Amino acid sequence: MKKGGLLALSLAIATVALIVIGCVWPVQAALPFIIQKPLLTSSSTPEAAVQVLGQEIQAHNWAKAYEAFANKAQFTEPEFELDLTGYTTNLRTYSTLDHFKAWPLHASADEADIRLELDWATVVGTSVMTRDLHVVRTGDHWNVNWPLTKQPIVPPQVIPVNYLRWDVIYRGAGDDWGAQDVNAPSVRIIDMHPVQRADGVVVMGELLNDDVVPAYVSMSAILQAKDKSPIAKEEAFDKISHVLLPKQITPFLIQFPDVRLSQVDSIDMKPFSILVPASADPVIAIDNEKFNPSPNASLTGQLINQSGQVVNVAHVLGTLYDKSGQLVWVVDQYVDSALLPQTPVAFNIQIPDDIAKKVSTERTVVATFSFGGLL
Repeated sequence: MKKGGLLALSLAIATVALIVIGCVWPVQAALPFIIQKPLLTSSSTPEAAVQVLGQEIQAHNWAKAYEAFANKAQFTEPEFELDLTGYTTNLRTYSTLDHFKAWPLHASADEADIRLELDWATVVGTSVMTRDLHVVRTGDHWNVNWPLTKQPIVPPQVIPVNYLRWDVIYRGAGDDWGAQDVNAPSVRIIDMHPVQRADGVVVMGELLNDDVVPAYVSMSAILQAKDKSPIAKEEAFDKISHVLLPKQITPFLIQFPDVRLSQVDSIDMKPFSILVPASADPVIAIDNEKFNPSPNASLTGQLINQSGQVVNVAHVLGTLYDKSGQLVWVVDQYVDSALLPQTPVAFNIQIPDDIAKKVSTERTVVATFSFGGLL
């Protein structure tokens, strides 16, 4: 393999390592920049009780939050903590609660229903969790009933493994292979066009692994003026599926903030690929996929991990097309819970209403990551 390919592979591995490090140690680095609200101590109203709970969760004070629950006899303190952080390692396991908000749904003299929205900061953006809380009066103060979501139980079973796998043997320092190199996989852009959005220019398209071996892929674009001078350069960091098996297609979306399309005369697209080991397992099936039109347009469905191994992070990418088959938008969502074998996990991706009016069909792919390797 050429030195440039080895350098690129090293950078790819380093990127994955940094993501893992960011998951494991985000709190210590962020603490100097977090401004906490003054802690409330009174639960004299339903709203105050929920505010106190939100602040205890934000401070990871699980014991104090648990002790104030009206229904704590129904579950243990560790179960409450795992309900929020994940029974199995996932994006939210090492995230921090950036902020929260609550609003009343119903209230009477002795009980109230309040919706609590928890906005978790993860290494790939915000993960939103919403819980509807029932709050009850106990004497002169109010206590929350926590709606615990229990871990699904995967029954003992045998799952046959029958999938393709590609391993790569690199030349070692003592090997004499002469000038022999491993060529990068052949990839090509099969669709690309820019659009103007309110916050800048977006370049989107699709990339095909046209080879018979797996590829780690990336995509960059340079916007050029009429004199061919560069206006801006950006990459599709997470709006792309980076590992493609032979003949697989990934969408990509590259954003150029604060740039007008009228400034752009041409676009220099640079697809990148290197050979990587990969396997066709785990297989993630998509069930009940549905495009929901405006208002509140969305792409919804369920992910089902058909393998016998746990997938810690799943990244859903949706490619949206109009009636003529033209690509109109790319949407994505990181699922913040792990995918257990044979256990459905829902996804819900919001779509801009002006884009939704153009959508006729969609295609969805799932990229996965497990603590132990990129899949």
